[in-house]
Amino acid sequence: MTVYFIGAGPGDPDLITVKAKARIEACPVCLYAGSLVPEAVVACAPEEAKVMDTAAMTLDDTHAEIKAAHERGEDVARVHSGDPSLYGAIAEQIRRLRADDIPFEIIPGVPAYAAMAATIGQELTIPEIAQSIVLTRMSMQSTSMPEGETLDNFGRTGATLAIHLAVRNMREIERQLVPHYGADCPVVVGYRVGWPDQEIIRGTLSDIRMKVRKAKITRTALIMVGPALAESHEFVDSALYDPSKPHVLRPVTGVDLVEPNNT
Repeated sequence: MTVYFIGAGPGDPDLITVKAKARIEACPVCLYAGSLVPEAVVACAPEEAKVMDTAAMTLDDTHAEIKAAHERGEDVARVHSGDPSLYGAIAEQIRRLRADDIPFEIIPGVPAYAAMAATIGQELTIPEIAQSIVLTRMSMQSTSMPEGETLDNFGRTGATLAIHLAVRNMREIERQLVPHYGADCPVVVGYRVGWPDQEIIRGTLSDIRMKVRKAKITRTALIMVGPALAESHEFVDSALYDPSKPHVLRPVTGVDLVEPNNT
């Protein structure tokens, strides 16, 4: 048997990969994080499958179910929100699987930041404005952050920040980032992106806190900060399609280009 860690995407059942859906359809056991994964995502599980919402279960509980399935020779679909590589809490599960010699495979999913960028209709990497994205979170009541991984440090880069698990700490976000981005820097907060009740709130570092408070959003939100999030820009075109900048797939007529030596 195999345990499949499946990225369910941000919530929209249509944003799950073909491979992920096929695994859910085939597994006799399906364990899904119901607090973050809509039931509609796992509705394709076999009619006779054992489908369990793990929101109220402990690591010991879920591992016991996996071990029992292993003894029966039944594949397990372990369904997580977004992409399981990011705040998926799969590392401790994998550690136990390896200790018990239980095979596993990871199937990636659409991460929340990508779904949010699609929802607001924007590219996150704008030429000469922002070319980097920092995926981070704040400590709050969850696991503490490693030394050096602070909003203040990340803010110094000027990159687009995608901040998870922090909607209850908007005041601190404002305090740490205004010195680097300015009070008028664009901010977008996405609540339950991909769910039927999703909500997108736009603002700036100076006013987003009150807008979020007015909307009574206290969980399940992604905060994005950075100049690339402005709804309109004055920026140069990417060099990717610039006819004056040839490359091996679009050489200038009469000029032979040599493939770069990557060694």
